[in-house]
Amino acid sequence: MDAPTIDLRRPALVVVDVQAGFDDSEFWGPRDNPACESNIEALVNFWRMNSWPIVFVQHDSDNALSPLSPSSQGHAFKDVIEGAPDLLVRKRVNSSFYGTPDLDAWLRAEGIGQIVICGITTNHCCETTARMAGNLGYDTYFAIDATHTFDRLAPDGTTVPAATLSSITATNLHGEFATVVSTAGLLAD
Repeated sequence: MDAPTIDLRRPALVVVDVQAGFDDSEFWGPRDNPACESNIEALVNFWRMNSWPIVFVQHDSDNALSPLSPSSQGHAFKDVIEGAPDLLVRKRVNSSFYGTPDLDAWLRAEGIGQIVICGITTNHCCETTARMAGNLGYDTYFAIDATHTFDRLAPDGTTVPAATLSSITATNLHGEFATVVSTAGLLAD
């Protein structure tokens, strides 16, 4: 695949669910992409250096046993996303566009038509957010190597490896809902 052309014009970085609870491998299982957090940190630092807007999204699980429950220590953000965002969205579902405050309303009020998505997990909240962003008309970039996911059990009982799920997400999104890019590609452009 050729590297896509990236033309960044004051994009918002939407950092989805980078919460400590995702480090609980007993709860979630095996993951892919050990470089995810360092890539997220690099993107956050680059956005701050350029004074571009940053949105942190935090998942408030309704499941009291979930490491992402607001009553759990795992609800807190990981250290790689220190500092205050321009906007903090709290959500209980997969899409960052169905949280509080309203992400779409904020982006439009700020005159932002371009977003870059990174975070956890690739094939759930990040992919759902990218699909919605594309449908809402945003020029959307998906930093695939600044996301990670976990192995999942398929309906037939087989295990689908996390890396396969990430590849499928990239395939599903690219060219229809978003432009799938690498962290290095974003930082170079």
